[in-house]
Parts: sequence; structure tokens; C-alpha cells
Amino acid sequence: MTTNREIKDTLFELVARIAKAVASPKRLELLELLCQGPKPVEMLARECAISVKLASAHLKELRIARLVETERNGKQVIYRIATPDVSRFWVALRMLAEDRLFELQEALRRLAESGAEWYAEDREELLRKARAGEVTVIDVRPRAEYEQGHLPFARSLPLAELRARVKELPKDKPVVAYCRGPFCLMSEEAVRLLSERGFAVQKLVDGVPEWLAAGLPVEAGQEGLSPHALRRQRLHAP
Repeated sequence: MTTNREIKDTLFELVARIAKAVASPKRLELLELLCQGPKPVEMLARECAISVKLASAHLKELRIARLVETERNGKQVIYRIATPDVSRFWVALRMLAEDRLFELQEALRRLAESGAEWYAEDREELLRKARAGEVTVIDVRPRAEYEQGHLPFARSLPLAELRARVKELPKDKPVVAYCRGPFCLMSEEAVRLLSERGFAVQKLVDGVPEWLAAGLPVEAGQEGLSPHALRRQRLHAP
């Protein structure tokens, strides 16, 4: 007969399975990347600067813990987060680490002081200004990530294309650049490039996961859709 103690041990053991699965810096980085949208293992390995074999091993552990899922696209294996709750879990874990770890606070402080100026106003105010056309919000992630989900009224301007497309940005209004969140440096590079060309530009710390975790809307799809189409494609955090 199973005792209450054995039942309790089993419950904690099962919850610990999640903790064990994410007890690796590279697995956390893989989760952050997958929070931006589905990706093949080769791309994940390249962005994490590890081998495909090692990336596959890490992803296997995340899959065993049911944090990620896979599907086949021809010969490619595509990974995706298993549920939007995984994205919220990543944001909550990162925020807890920022609150409790002085070392992480210091690292982020140094990043803020030595790099691009961070956007200081709250999210609702940024949304209001973007809606009114008072500020230009640019998403400097790869276009495929933008199409999976982006901040309302943001335009896709991938970092790899920014230098060639800088003339598309109006100089008569501020620019706010964002990428994958506070640990992502693409927006840092974008701000540096635009500042050198005379733009009033700031970096938004948030990425799409942080925006959703705050209960704010995210749009999906390509640029150029009609307002009605965008409304139909709009995603909301529960």
C-alpha cells in the first residue's frame, strides 16, 4: 500500500523534473529562442554557438520534460515550445533571478551603463505613442520571428538589413528598437548604428515574451496587412 509519504515524494520528484530540465544555461537559451517561434535544430545550434549534436541532446531533455515539442518538415526537425505557459515560465524565472541575484543585477546595470539608452516609459505609454504615430517601434529580430508575433504597430527591420534600409526610417520622430528581451544584444547594435546616423533612438528591454507576460496584445503576421486583418490575427495573453 502506498503511503502518504511516498505519494508526497513522488509529487515533488515530478515537479523537480522541470527544474532538472532547465538546470543548464544552454537549455535556457534554447527556450528563450523557441519563445520567439519554431526553429529547426540546425538554426538553434548556430544561434547558441554549439554543435547540432549537443543542441539535440539539450532539446531531448527539454522534450522529455514536455517543455518543447517537435514536428517534421521534410528532413528537418522543427522544435517549438509546448505551450505558451513555457514562455511565461521563462519570463518568471528570469525575473526571479534578476530580483534575487545581485550578480545578475550588476551585470544588467553594467550593460545599461555601457551600451544603448534604455526606454524608460511604461509599456502602456509606448503602446499609446506607437498607436498615435508619435514613435517608430522597430523589431530587429529575423523576419520569421517577427511574423510569429510582434509588438503592436512595430515594423520589421532585421538587424542584418538595418544598415541597407536605414533610409526607410523617419528622422522626425523617436525610434525604439527591441529584440528578444533583456539578454538579447541585437537591439543594442541597432541603437548604436542608428545613433551614429543621427536618430533619437532607445532600446526597449522587453521582447515578445515579456510583453505577453504583462498581459498586453501581440500581433502576428506580415507587415502590410490591413488593420482589419491585423485585428483578426491579434493574440492576447490569457
